Amino acid sequence: MNYSAEEVIQYAREEDVKFIRLVFCDVFGKQKNISIMPDELSRAFTYGIAFDASAISGFGDEAHSDLLLHPEPNTLKPLPWRPENGKVVQMFANITWPDGKAFECDTRNLLKNAMDDAKRAGLEFSFGAEQEFYLFQLDEKGNQTKIPHDEAGYMDIAPEDRGENIRREICLTLEQMGIHPESSHHEEGPGQNEIDFRYSDALSAADNTMIFQRVARTVAYRNGLSADFAPKPLENKPGNGFHINMSLMPLDDEEKFKQMIAGILYNVRAMTAFLNPTENSYLRMGHSKAPGYISWSAENRSQLVRIPAAVGEFRRAELRSADPSANPYLAFTLMIYAGLDGIENKLILPKPANINLFKATPEILSKFQKLPENLQQAREIADSSDFIHAHVPSRILDIYCGKN
Repeated sequence: MNYSAEEVIQYAREEDVKFIRLVFCDVFGKQKNISIMPDELSRAFTYGIAFDASAISGFGDEAHSDLLLHPEPNTLKPLPWRPENGKVVQMFANITWPDGKAFECDTRNLLKNAMDDAKRAGLEFSFGAEQEFYLFQLDEKGNQTKIPHDEAGYMDIAPEDRGENIRREICLTLEQMGIHPESSHHEEGPGQNEIDFRYSDALSAADNTMIFQRVARTVAYRNGLSADFAPKPLENKPGNGFHINMSLMPLDDEEKFKQMIAGILYNVRAMTAFLNPTENSYLRMGHSKAPGYISWSAENRSQLVRIPAAVGEFRRAELRSADPSANPYLAFTLMIYAGLDGIENKLILPKPANINLFKATPEILSKFQKLPENLQQAREIADSSDFIHAHVPSRILDIYCGKN
């Protein structure tokens, strides 16, 4: 619901809310929060809530440590796993310097700016997220093991699929928060699961991705398990993908749709350090449906970008290289600007690669440009890219390139 600040204060009073969590993330998308009491809501909306940025990786040092959180009332959501009496809710918060200037490492604000730039160009991009995760058993101290919750395979059913009830609880919890998953199923790996979401505007899609990971980890832990979103949790088993579905409004402009895809293909090497920001990310690439080359095709899951079988409002392009360690705000920001680059410069979409690249000969593969093969290479490509320097603040770029 689109609450105003006054309605949030009234809601907290009438619904016995005792704690309000102001949620944000660091530059890598790791979630953070501060809890305030209902009596502090008016101050939070008017002035913001100060916090020590020097304790957040990449946010600052002891000499420049004060930042402010400004909650967005229309992002209010209850946390259903907390007590009914003395409820807990959350709101996403914008980050500013004490003088009111937007904090340059607030990646959620970067996404808002990208959406505004697209709107000024008469365009709107929608996103749908698909994220995979493993369910692992815990040891006697409550720490994650590498023992999968089951040995089921792709789209298996119970009793082989022991994750069925966990996925059900995750989906129902998300529905209680006003987020509606589209589908869920067991993935190829042992204990591996996937939950997909219908498309929405870029900011809502990124917010929902953040909430989804939090809910999945919470529900798993409440059931004596751990939800692991690492790109490659198990050697010789499928990695976890973050498949990003991107569509363009207006829907009927086929030429711009192709130019959007061309822009993503043209800029994806420079974007890879942000779509795959960990060393572990590159253990996944090029294996088990995770692409290693720059290509596109209709429906073909061996490609970097595929066009799923869909019509009308469901027509979309699916980027398959990203993984769940990516910050969704940064990922969507760069995809918007890559799409705009393709449209504004009328980039031409190359011919589709209607072959299985996982079974292709070295001679065929030599015709395709490779994605970066390791994190250091991805960082070097990003740091030398005019596209990245134009759309990623230097402070964030330095952090991703290992300079800070």
